[in-house]
Amino acid sequence: MRAVLRINLREESREIFRLNSILVIGSGGREHALCWALRRGGAQSGASRRIFCAPGNAGIAEVAKCVPLGATEVAALADFAERERVELTVVGSEAPLAAGLVDEFERRGLSVAGPVREAARLESSKAFAKEFMARHRIPTAHHRVAASAAEARAVLRSGEFGGADAPVVVKADGLAAGKGVVVAQTRVEAEAAAEKLTEGGRVVIEEALAGAEVSLLLWTDGRDYALMPAARDHKRIGEGDTGPNTGGMGAITSQDLLDERTLARVVTEIVEPTLEGARTDGLKFRGVLFIGLMLTQAGPRVLEYNVRFGDPEAQAILVRLDSDLAEIFDAVARGHLGRTRVAWSADASACVVLAARGYPERPETGARIEGLHEAARTSGVRLFHAGTTRADDGSYLTAGGRVLGLAATGAALNDALARCYEAAARLHWDGLQYRRDIGRFGRQTAESGRQ
Repeated sequence: MRAVLRINLREESREIFRLNSILVIGSGGREHALCWALRRGGAQSGASRRIFCAPGNAGIAEVAKCVPLGATEVAALADFAERERVELTVVGSEAPLAAGLVDEFERRGLSVAGPVREAARLESSKAFAKEFMARHRIPTAHHRVAASAAEARAVLRSGEFGGADAPVVVKADGLAAGKGVVVAQTRVEAEAAAEKLTEGGRVVIEEALAGAEVSLLLWTDGRDYALMPAARDHKRIGEGDTGPNTGGMGAITSQDLLDERTLARVVTEIVEPTLEGARTDGLKFRGVLFIGLMLTQAGPRVLEYNVRFGDPEAQAILVRLDSDLAEIFDAVARGHLGRTRVAWSADASACVVLAARGYPERPETGARIEGLHEAARTSGVRLFHAGTTRADDGSYLTAGGRVLGLAATGAALNDALARCYEAAARLHWDGLQYRRDIGRFGRQTAESGRQ
């Protein structure tokens, strides 16, 4: 039986939800947004919460206690959760899920929101995901899987994906931190991409779809689900959607990304068949499902699945959440999402990512960040740290490729973007770079290389 849409279910008065100890796993801007939202939800309900984050970062340390454990140190993280009597664990990034963290936590009787390792293969293996979509008749691009560069060359030269000048998408089969996709404009480029990407294993070769890209995220407890606002991210480093792919340079949410008719079609043709397919295949999925879509002339098509929040989509989405995030994740973990209220602001939102010089290839680190306090005072803006550290004198230094995310809401998308860029103008470090066209590109393009 298909899941029932669960959103804004109940408006009546309820008992205050209390959860006292939460562990978030990860270290980026997404995890800072998760910790911030969990802290805010507790404050709104009057709950006094201990929030831990492993390993966290310098900004996260302002809202949670950072734990010096790596995100894939599965046994050590479970030991910590047992020792500290953590009541709920939320997994931010994909690697711990692929490493079987949820399996281990559940084996020990620990409450955790996230899919088990086998279900996480919907993200950790592009070939697995494609086979899943084919089996359950979920619309996606035509594809082939190649186990070697030689096999990839044979596929590309067969004419199955067009002639020498036809665009084609080449994807690494496994996790690649958002950088394992090449949208090749010619067969020569595609063969070069396959040569490089097969060094790490199999590749998936796909037809290049054209249309508007959009992402639809949802919470699910394996039976019921609650949709989040539709989002669009901007993968390429350069303005005008140029240059190499990154982990994401910005994201927006807005009512016009998915009209009601298209959303209904996505739910009927993609969301519900995906959840039904997971149940049929015995994939235990309790967590966040991220569906990357291309809205083609023939209808919506799945570009990819992720099994967690995106980054920076999480920042743009969570600033619109009007419910207690802890209550939602607790319901996901315990299997009663259908009885849980999920409410959203009607505003649009945006997140603009500020990155270090050299990102994404060789980001420079160690630059002193100036203007943080001034930027934080910008009306309606939240600063989420992605790659920062603290110096001995208390100042903040860059410590990664993506350094900060500036997120804001507004009655209209342009209002939210204006707030983000106002805050960005108050920040500085040697080598600071960011896109000044977030929200203005990515609407009608060939697949831009999302992963």
